[in-house]
Amino acid sequence: MAHSHGSGGCSCAAEREEDPERGFAYGLFRRIDLAKLTCLNESREGSGRLVFRAWEERGDRTQFVESDDDEELLFNIPFTGNVKLKGIILMGDDDCSHPSEMRLYKNMNHMCFDDTSREADQVFSLNRDIHGELEYPTKIARFSNVYHLSIHISKNFGAEKTKIYYIGLRGEWTEAHRHEVTLCNYEIAPNPADHRIKQTSTQMPFIS
Repeated sequence: MAHSHGSGGCSCAAEREEDPERGFAYGLFRRIDLAKLTCLNESREGSGRLVFRAWEERGDRTQFVESDDDEELLFNIPFTGNVKLKGIILMGDDDCSHPSEMRLYKNMNHMCFDDTSREADQVFSLNRDIHGELEYPTKIARFSNVYHLSIHISKNFGAEKTKIYYIGLRGEWTEAHRHEVTLCNYEIAPNPADHRIKQTSTQMPFIS
């Protein structure tokens, strides 16, 4: 987003308050299954869910998640359908508690910290963002069919704990067709009862 820094002063504050198009673009939080979202190493149970909200509400400093034992956090985010993820915003404080690295993993349900040793699908080095305006674009080809996203905050700028106020997700959502997949799997799997019927069908042609 472009900002005006001319002699008349900075218009960033006005833009932060009045940008309905960007607010609409960052609407994927509505497609998160919040009841099943988990955040490992959060200091307060359930606080990890609070950072996924409307872009217009990102400035609410009463809603945040803070790490507990160390600086790491691990979000497991299930979606209610399939997502093409295009960009992420992460907002923190202007101090050392702000995350400095973010690692993304797609379609790995129930990740734990032991799983983060494997190669991530994408890694970002983060800058401090206290206004929630820096977007980190994803590799869209790699994140074009995501039903579960894990975000690993692996480190911050040197503090003992990490603090996050807002995480915004931009992309496209489509409804998952799970019933069709289930039907296909059922038809592909051989059923012994079907074979027995076929073997006797020549003798009993009227049995259905």
